[in-house]
Amino acid sequence: MITDRHQILIVGGGSAGISVASRLARKGYDDVAIIEPSEKHYYQPLWTLVGAGQADLSLTERSQQSVTPKKATWIKKAAEGFDPDQNTVTCTDGSTYEYEVLIVSPGIQLDWDQVEGVAETIGKNGVSSNYTFDLAPKMWDMIRKTHSGTAVFTMPSGPIKCAGAPQKIAYLAADHWRRDGDLKDMEIHLVLPTPRTFGIPEIADTLDKVVADYGIILHTQSEVVAVDPDSKKVTIRDLADAGDTVIDYDVMHFTPPQSAPDWVKSSPLSTGEGPGYVDVDKHTMQHVRHPNVFSLGDAGSTPNSKTGAAIRKQAPVVAKNVDSYLKNEQLGGEYHGYASCPLVISNKKMLLAEFDYSMQMTPTFPTWMFNPAEPYRRYWHLKRYGLPFLYWNLMLKGIA
Repeated sequence: MITDRHQILIVGGGSAGISVASRLARKGYDDVAIIEPSEKHYYQPLWTLVGAGQADLSLTERSQQSVTPKKATWIKKAAEGFDPDQNTVTCTDGSTYEYEVLIVSPGIQLDWDQVEGVAETIGKNGVSSNYTFDLAPKMWDMIRKTHSGTAVFTMPSGPIKCAGAPQKIAYLAADHWRRDGDLKDMEIHLVLPTPRTFGIPEIADTLDKVVADYGIILHTQSEVVAVDPDSKKVTIRDLADAGDTVIDYDVMHFTPPQSAPDWVKSSPLSTGEGPGYVDVDKHTMQHVRHPNVFSLGDAGSTPNSKTGAAIRKQAPVVAKNVDSYLKNEQLGGEYHGYASCPLVISNKKMLLAEFDYSMQMTPTFPTWMFNPAEPYRRYWHLKRYGLPFLYWNLMLKGIA
């Protein structure tokens, strides 16, 4: 039985869902509903600075009601299934909603249990993460209380949201220990599954200098495969030769493997393999098998970095293409993979990496003003103050 019907139904009220809902409202659509169970909305990019003691946690949280467009209907439930042949979405309470157009943006799932020993120790025993609201302040507490020993910073294989975050906290922690006079007593390991610190050579060259300056031991093409919280040991696997190295740790920032939510993976909208993201055309954001379904944000299968900056560019494309679909017009919106990775390297400087699907740099600011491969103090201020303002006041309101 159908509980309710809406012209446009959005699953997920995070950055992607709210941004596209606001843009559709500005286009005059007044029958837009958002399925979102959370009472709180978070600005997640600032959690990196929270975990480094450079921002207050309260700045990252607002009520879901305050960011939901007034013209939209907020359905305070959790979705659990799609039936694209019947144009319906089912929620965990058994209610079913029918749509003319569906927009899927439920975000990404943090798979803490994919690495042995992590789920039972995260948030204690010296192990935390900047990937959740409650864990980020614990990360800072652990960093500031550590004055000597071994620190490990990890990144998993596969797509993750804000792929620069695992190394940003390594640089910020090292900077803190240097300013406190403790860096000489710290052994810092950065574990990355990639061949270099970044996929763009010019930016990787700059980050190599940062790594060397802090004396960080860099493990490339490597991944943490087990954590032993009792003995405080971590197993690092070389992905090239499958050899394992076990080291002791005193503090660790752990970045979990990530994937589409399990119920999305098993749905008919999924790619059906790997992390199971929603199967969309990477330019139009339209589902490849169901033309009245669109997806954006972290749950989509677009082969680019999963960042808020990517969502900011995807939202107007989805809003335009949904509008065109409903008017039986050819889809004219195209997304070319823009993403931005603000790489904070200290409490004073940040490098702003901007690029597209081809991994070509696409800087917002003129290159005669800022070298896109170099860090600047002004970029740090952009990260701390400018981008949060843009997010709350412009992006979520469908203006920028």
